[in-house]
Amino acid sequence: MRTIAILPIKGFGSAKQRLSALLGSGSRQALAQAMFSDVLASLRHVRRLDAIAVVTAEPAAESVVRRTDVHLLHDREQSGQSAATAIGIAHALEQGFDRALLVPGDTPLLDPNELDAMLERAEGEARAVTIVPDRHQSGTNALLLSPPTAIDPSFGPGSLERHRAAARKAGVSYRVEAILSLTLDVDTPADLAELAECLEERRGHAPMTRGALRQLDRSQVRGTMPSRRGAATGLAV
Repeated sequence: MRTIAILPIKGFGSAKQRLSALLGSGSRQALAQAMFSDVLASLRHVRRLDAIAVVTAEPAAESVVRRTDVHLLHDREQSGQSAATAIGIAHALEQGFDRALLVPGDTPLLDPNELDAMLERAEGEARAVTIVPDRHQSGTNALLLSPPTAIDPSFGPGSLERHRAAARKAGVSYRVEAILSLTLDVDTPADLAELAECLEERRGHAPMTRGALRQLDRSQVRGTMPSRRGAATGLAV
């Protein structure tokens, strides 16, 4: 079953606005670029993926992609994640792929082995839709569609229930499956604190993101981010 991963990437300069009270624009841009690089690197190690497509209008992301065998799709309208994934899905159909895996660019802990196992389970069960929830059980951090048009993606707040409802309405088989390394996306200071602590526990994971966190101005963030244990934390990783 030929499978393509679709990775929509917004402009790094406008990324992570909800972190603006914590990080300056340059730091947010560096963090977004680092997370994208780690997600892309992990996807390239997923054995059950036949191709990867990055949908973007960000020059820095385009530069990275051009040095690889990854498909580069230009996001002319820049109308958001769901619209960008539609560009990727159209490409998947044109190229004859059987499945499309939609993954965001801010899940740097992504584990290729976990993703391979999920792809294998979905194929074995002939499942049309797999919805991977975020850690709040509200959003969607990955969506596997077989065929790529099984349902229309609708990302953003509350997307988990929207994707469930879309699968029920379409009358297709679906499953909500939590994937540990995909539960954490980074939007808020609390998410960033969670990421920093996870990286402390997972040496060797997400090297670009780890490096970006080390470069952040610690005086800018110390005491601002709540840790998982309720105390203030810096970004030592």
